[in-house]
Amino acid sequence: MELLFGVAVLVVFVIVILLKTAIVVPQRQEYVVERLGKYRTTLEAGFHILVPFLDKIAYRRNLKELPVDIGGQTCITADNVTLEVDGIMYIQVVNSRQSAYGIDDYHFAASQLAQTSLRSAIGKISLDNTFEARETLNQQVVDAIDDAAQNWGIKVLRYEIKDIQPPRSVLDAMEKQMQAEREKRAEIAKSEGQRQSMINRAEGEKAEAIAKSEGERMKRINEADGRAQEILKVATATAAGIRKVGEALASPGGHEAANLEVAKKYLDEFGKMAQENNTMIVPGNLTDVSGMVATAMATLKQTGKQGSA
Repeated sequence: MELLFGVAVLVVFVIVILLKTAIVVPQRQEYVVERLGKYRTTLEAGFHILVPFLDKIAYRRNLKELPVDIGGQTCITADNVTLEVDGIMYIQVVNSRQSAYGIDDYHFAASQLAQTSLRSAIGKISLDNTFEARETLNQQVVDAIDDAAQNWGIKVLRYEIKDIQPPRSVLDAMEKQMQAEREKRAEIAKSEGQRQSMINRAEGEKAEAIAKSEGERMKRINEADGRAQEILKVATATAAGIRKVGEALASPGGHEAANLEVAKKYLDEFGKMAQENNTMIVPGNLTDVSGMVATAMATLKQTGKQGSA
């Protein structure tokens, strides 16, 4: 019985020793091992055997990216406006030994440094630029923590501002300012539309006036050309008639035929005057038809010479 009890105690002791010395490190984790209170090694993912009663796992570090919530804090801008700002920070352990021995609590230290860095960054800009400069503020916080956390064994991957909450009075003033700005843009757009409308109407009236003047000009030119062509044709026909008369007078028997025609025309016109008018002027030498014919023939003869010339 004593032998069996001793064997059982020995088996239990071996099992306990194996549980204490056989270590399996999960993926994306590292364990910091100390021997007699002093750093010995860092165990990566896999199976490891420790020296019983000498080695112990002092720190366990997760190498995954970890989000750290940054609670809301009060910040004052360069133009003395109080803001309530909160955010979130993403960190990652890159050196397990430094994260264990470089600082006591890197989560707390990183969050506090993020708050102080954010307050300092916001204090350098005005309220109007705060909402536009989120990316710049985030980068400034990341740079500040990286500079201070070089001995902490961590890396700040990014920082994001979640919300910026100004006081109620400031929100009311901003709303009024935005409303005034929208009304201003609406008035400007309306005036620009009216201005463009007036310009368009003026351009249309100008184009219409030019088109009318061009049409009137072309009309007058065409009428002048028509009158000129008419005068030219009348003159040409008259010249041709005079030329024919001259040729007829120069032909044999033409002079006698002309005398007869003039005498006939004279008598016909005189007869018409007697029929159409109750009162008429009678030449003194009414019976001297031959004299009238001679005068007309002399004129025709002279005209015929000029036409021939």
